[in-house]
Amino acid sequence: MSVHDVARRLPAVPALRDLCRAMAAVEAVLAPGDPYRRHGFGALGTPGREVAGMDNGAGDSYTIVFSAAGAIALGFDHESPLSPYAGDGTVWPGVLDTVPEAFRPFVDDDGPDAPEVTVCLWRQAGDDRWHRGDVRFGPTDGADPDGANHLFSLLVDGRPEGFRDWAEEYYEQPVPGGGPHRRRVAPVRVPAAMWESLATSKAG
Repeated sequence: MSVHDVARRLPAVPALRDLCRAMAAVEAVLAPGDPYRRHGFGALGTPGREVAGMDNGAGDSYTIVFSAAGAIALGFDHESPLSPYAGDGTVWPGVLDTVPEAFRPFVDDDGPDAPEVTVCLWRQAGDDRWHRGDVRFGPTDGADPDGANHLFSLLVDGRPEGFRDWAEEYYEQPVPGGGPHRRRVAPVRVPAAMWESLATSKAG
Protein backbone atom coordinates (compact mmCIF):
# COMPACT_ATOMS: atom_id res chain seq x y z
CA MET A 1 0.00 0.00 0.00
CA SER A 2 1.48 3.32 -1.11
CA VAL A 3 0.41 6.96 -0.87
CA HIS A 4 -2.13 6.27 -3.65
CA ASP A 5 -3.97 3.79 -1.40
CA VAL A 6 -3.60 5.85 1.80
CA ALA A 7 -5.13 8.87 0.07
CA ARG A 8 -8.27 6.83 -0.61
CA ARG A 9 -8.55 5.47 2.93
CA LEU A 10 -7.43 8.21 5.31
CA PRO A 11 -10.30 9.60 7.47
CA ALA A 12 -11.73 13.06 6.88
CA VAL A 13 -9.88 15.90 8.61
CA PRO A 14 -12.11 16.26 11.72
CA ALA A 15 -12.08 12.50 12.37
CA LEU A 16 -8.34 12.32 11.77
CA ARG A 17 -7.73 15.20 14.18
CA ASP A 18 -9.80 13.53 16.88
CA LEU A 19 -7.97 10.24 16.39
CA CYS A 20 -4.55 11.91 16.54
CA ARG A 21 -5.49 13.74 19.75
CA ALA A 22 -6.79 10.53 21.31
CA MET A 23 -3.64 8.63 20.43
CA ALA A 24 -1.42 11.30 21.96
CA ALA A 25 -3.59 11.50 25.07
CA VAL A 26 -3.53 7.77 25.67
CA GLU A 27 0.25 7.67 25.42
CA ALA A 28 0.51 10.62 27.81
CA VAL A 29 -1.37 8.53 30.37
CA LEU A 30 0.50 5.29 29.71
CA ALA A 31 3.95 6.89 29.73
CA PRO A 32 3.81 10.25 31.56
CA GLY A 33 7.01 12.22 31.27
CA ASP A 34 8.50 9.79 28.76
CA PRO A 35 10.30 11.85 26.07
CA TYR A 36 10.21 8.86 23.72
CA ARG A 37 6.45 8.49 23.40
CA ARG A 38 5.56 7.50 19.83
CA HIS A 39 2.70 9.97 19.18
CA GLY A 40 2.18 13.61 20.10
CA PHE A 41 -0.29 16.42 19.53
CA GLY A 42 -0.22 20.14 20.33
CA ALA A 43 -0.42 23.73 19.20
CA LEU A 44 1.93 24.76 16.42
CA GLY A 45 2.51 28.25 17.78
CA THR A 46 0.37 30.18 15.34
CA PRO A 47 -3.25 30.57 16.50
CA GLY A 48 -5.54 28.13 14.73
CA ARG A 49 -2.79 25.67 13.87
CA GLU A 50 -2.21 22.32 15.53
CA VAL A 51 0.21 19.53 14.79
CA ALA A 52 0.16 15.78 15.29
CA GLY A 53 3.35 13.81 15.08
CA MET A 54 4.81 10.33 15.21
CA ASP A 55 8.45 9.38 15.69
CA ASN A 56 9.42 5.75 16.17
CA GLY A 57 12.94 6.60 17.31
CA ALA A 58 14.41 4.59 14.45
CA GLY A 59 14.37 7.22 11.72
CA ASP A 60 10.72 7.07 10.66
CA SER A 61 8.27 9.88 11.40
CA TYR A 62 5.29 11.87 10.26
CA THR A 63 3.88 15.34 10.88
CA ILE A 64 0.29 16.38 10.25
CA VAL A 65 -0.57 20.08 10.38
CA PHE A 66 -4.20 21.06 10.97
CA SER A 67 -5.32 24.59 10.16
CA ALA A 68 -8.22 26.57 8.74
CA ALA A 69 -6.86 25.66 5.31
CA GLY A 70 -7.33 21.95 5.98
CA ALA A 71 -4.58 19.47 6.74
CA ILE A 72 -1.28 18.31 5.26
CA ALA A 73 0.54 15.11 6.20
CA LEU A 74 4.28 14.66 5.65
CA GLY A 75 5.95 11.33 6.29
CA PHE A 76 9.50 10.03 6.16
CA ASP A 77 10.57 6.40 5.95
CA HIS A 78 14.35 6.26 6.24
CA GLU A 79 14.53 2.91 4.41
CA SER A 80 12.35 4.01 1.50
CA PRO A 81 13.96 4.11 -1.94
CA LEU A 82 12.30 7.53 -2.23
CA SER A 83 14.44 8.95 0.58
CA PRO A 84 16.67 11.86 -0.46
CA TYR A 85 19.54 9.94 1.13
CA ALA A 86 18.97 7.00 -1.21
CA GLY A 87 19.31 9.10 -4.34
CA ASP A 88 20.76 12.42 -5.40
CA GLY A 89 19.83 14.27 -2.21
CA THR A 90 16.59 15.76 -3.52
CA VAL A 91 12.94 15.01 -2.77
CA TRP A 92 11.51 12.31 -5.05
CA PRO A 93 9.78 13.80 -8.13
CA GLY A 94 6.08 14.40 -7.63
CA VAL A 95 6.01 14.12 -3.83
CA LEU A 96 5.83 17.88 -3.18
CA ASP A 97 5.53 19.41 -6.65
CA THR A 98 1.77 20.02 -6.60
CA VAL A 99 1.22 20.87 -2.93
CA PRO A 100 -1.29 23.79 -2.86
CA GLU A 101 -0.10 27.28 -2.02
CA ALA A 102 -1.94 27.21 1.31
CA PHE A 103 0.38 24.44 2.49
CA ARG A 104 3.62 25.57 0.86
CA PRO A 105 5.00 27.15 4.07
CA PHE A 106 5.05 23.67 5.61
CA VAL A 107 7.06 22.07 2.80
CA ASP A 108 9.30 24.81 1.39
CA ASP A 109 12.77 24.70 2.88
CA ASP A 110 15.42 27.33 2.21
CA GLY A 111 18.14 25.26 3.85
CA PRO A 112 20.93 23.46 2.00
CA ASP A 113 19.40 20.00 2.53
CA ALA A 114 16.25 18.54 1.04
CA PRO A 115 13.29 18.05 3.41
CA GLU A 116 13.13 14.60 4.98
CA VAL A 117 9.96 13.44 3.24
CA THR A 118 9.03 10.36 1.24
CA VAL A 119 5.23 10.76 1.31
CA CYS A 120 2.88 13.74 1.34
CA LEU A 121 -0.91 14.03 1.39
CA TRP A 122 -3.18 17.04 1.80
CA ARG A 123 -6.85 17.92 2.04
CA GLN A 124 -8.02 21.51 1.79
CA ALA A 125 -11.11 22.81 3.56
CA GLY A 126 -14.10 21.90 1.42
CA ASP A 127 -12.37 18.99 -0.34
CA ASP A 128 -14.17 15.66 -0.40
CA ARG A 129 -11.00 13.57 -0.47
CA TRP A 130 -7.28 13.51 0.24
CA HIS A 131 -4.83 14.37 -2.51
CA ARG A 132 -1.26 13.35 -3.31
CA GLY A 133 1.23 14.25 -5.97
CA ASP A 134 1.86 12.43 -9.22
CA VAL A 135 4.39 10.04 -7.75
CA ARG A 136 5.73 7.22 -9.93
CA PHE A 137 7.36 4.12 -8.48
CA GLY A 138 9.76 1.71 -10.10
CA PRO A 139 9.05 -2.01 -10.56
CA THR A 140 11.63 -2.91 -7.92
CA ASP A 141 10.55 -0.36 -5.27
CA GLY A 142 8.50 -2.90 -3.30
CA ALA A 143 4.93 -3.06 -1.97
CA ASP A 144 5.34 -0.02 0.32
CA PRO A 145 7.80 2.09 -1.66
CA ASP A 146 7.26 5.43 0.09
CA GLY A 147 6.59 4.04 3.56
CA ALA A 148 2.97 5.27 3.54
CA ASN A 149 1.56 1.99 4.84
CA HIS A 150 4.27 1.62 7.46
CA LEU A 151 3.80 5.19 8.68
CA PHE A 152 0.05 5.73 8.51
CA SER A 153 -1.42 2.26 9.11
CA LEU A 154 -2.99 3.18 12.47
CA LEU A 155 -4.58 6.29 10.98
CA VAL A 156 -5.85 4.44 7.91
CA ASP A 157 -7.37 1.83 10.20
CA GLY A 158 -9.26 4.70 11.82
CA ARG A 159 -10.71 2.56 14.61
CA PRO A 160 -9.95 3.67 18.17
CA GLU A 161 -9.69 0.02 19.17
CA GLY A 162 -7.01 -0.47 16.53
CA PHE A 163 -4.77 2.03 18.26
CA ARG A 164 -5.76 0.72 21.69
CA ASP A 165 -4.61 -2.77 20.75
CA TRP A 166 -1.29 -1.39 19.49
CA ALA A 167 -0.79 0.72 22.63
CA GLU A 168 -1.51 -2.15 25.00
CA GLU A 169 1.00 -4.34 23.19
CA TYR A 170 3.63 -1.59 22.90
CA TYR A 171 3.39 -0.39 26.52
CA GLU A 172 2.47 -3.81 27.96
CA GLN A 173 -0.37 -2.38 30.04
CA PRO A 174 -4.11 -1.84 29.53
CA VAL A 175 -5.48 1.44 28.27
CA PRO A 176 -7.35 3.06 31.19
CA GLY A 177 -10.94 4.25 31.09
CA GLY A 178 -12.19 7.83 31.35
CA GLY A 179 -12.66 9.92 34.50
CA PRO A 180 -9.46 11.31 36.02
CA HIS A 181 -7.35 9.91 33.20
CA ARG A 182 -9.01 12.23 30.69
CA ARG A 183 -8.58 15.18 33.04
CA ARG A 184 -4.87 14.44 33.44
CA VAL A 185 -4.19 15.05 29.77
CA ALA A 186 -6.06 18.35 29.40
CA PRO A 187 -5.90 20.50 27.30
CA VAL A 188 -5.79 17.71 24.70
CA ARG A 189 -9.58 17.43 25.15
CA VAL A 190 -10.18 13.97 23.75
CA PRO A 191 -13.89 13.48 23.03
CA ALA A 192 -15.44 11.32 25.74
CA ALA A 193 -16.88 8.86 23.26
CA MET A 194 -13.48 8.46 21.61
CA TRP A 195 -11.74 7.85 24.92
CA GLU A 196 -14.33 5.36 26.15
CA SER A 197 -14.14 3.41 22.88
CA LEU A 198 -10.39 3.15 23.35
CA ALA A 199 -10.90 1.57 26.75
CA THR A 200 -13.76 -0.81 25.95
CA SER A 201 -13.59 -4.47 25.00
CA LYS A 202 -11.41 -5.53 22.08
CA ALA A 203 -12.91 -5.82 18.65
CA GLY A 204 -13.85 -9.30 17.57
